[in-house]
Amino acid sequence: MKRKTKMVHGGITGDEKTGAVSVPIYQVSTYRQPEAGKHTGYEYSRTGNPTRHALETVIAELENGKAGFAFASGMAAITSVMMLLKSGDHVVLTDDVYGGTYRLTTKVLDRIELGHTFVDTSDADAVEAAIQPNSKILYIETPTNPLLKVTDLKKMREIADKHDLLLVVDNTFATPYFQTPLDAGADIVLHSATKYIGGHSDVVSGLVVVNDESLAEEIHFIQNSVGAVLGPQDSWLLMRGIKTLGLRMEAIEKNANKIAAYLDEHPNVTKVYYPGLPAHPGHETTQEQAEGFGGMIAFDAGSGEKADQVLSKVEYFTLAESLGAVESLISIPARMTHASIPKERREELGITDGLIRISVGIEDVDDLIEDLAKGLE
Repeated sequence: MKRKTKMVHGGITGDEKTGAVSVPIYQVSTYRQPEAGKHTGYEYSRTGNPTRHALETVIAELENGKAGFAFASGMAAITSVMMLLKSGDHVVLTDDVYGGTYRLTTKVLDRIELGHTFVDTSDADAVEAAIQPNSKILYIETPTNPLLKVTDLKKMREIADKHDLLLVVDNTFATPYFQTPLDAGADIVLHSATKYIGGHSDVVSGLVVVNDESLAEEIHFIQNSVGAVLGPQDSWLLMRGIKTLGLRMEAIEKNANKIAAYLDEHPNVTKVYYPGLPAHPGHETTQEQAEGFGGMIAFDAGSGEKADQVLSKVEYFTLAESLGAVESLISIPARMTHASIPKERREELGITDGLIRISVGIEDVDDLIEDLAKGLE
């Protein structure tokens, strides 16, 4: 089955009892049991719900994994994966991860003495040097948020094998339409499904897919124990979003390529970060391990004041947190998505006050370029 077909016909489709072509929303908390201690597949919706199960089935198929899990948010998904570890373990993470991941790692997980090292994972030697005897997870975000760094997943698999590490990949930016990290050797792939998978700015959710049955049992145990599960209404919205994911990603990437080229030539833009540009350091790696370059672009306007000027003049780019929607979004990472990262650390990474991140939507690209032109006058 080709990718677009799988997004429409993969997993559990419809309802056999009624003939409905859409999986019903099972808005239910508990289920009648024929005998005490014996159920017919479902007993309590924290443990399992038919609508959520349909979503978990299709995301597992899209990522070519063994099992999928749906959580109440992307951060709930990331936290649950980190709960595979115990106090005293160590994690190596991509340096410019999403601000929420940084906050979780440095402000919450450190309370249980879970060690961490942030490193530029596009540099395999730096990753190797960061691994400690108690390292258990190699956590990759590729492309990264917001600097669009690209990590070679096959090289990370080699390092993970050498040091007996779980390889975890945040695939939010690429989506399973463009990139399937499990095929490159990842053990776990996760998404903030709030973004491209949902695609319409109307649901908050997280997804995890694993390639191993024992890992699936562990994640399900954690999911059921912690209880940060996705509700049936939101599960249904994600399944609806998945059906058009391929179409949306193709339209978004087509727009993004043109916008990135425009920004790259603009005299008032000091730097553009987009893997689709041939000069991007991760351009060739992306071509090797992914089917597309995605719809996220970051560019530096030169200063915080100039960035504010852009924000004040654009009309079609909505100033908002999040990304991956049909409408184009714009943000200042230093003051929004990555504000939880200390200023010194942001500057070290290159997340300047003038850095603007745009999530390209499906609008007419000429309108979007005209909009940015007004801001960059």
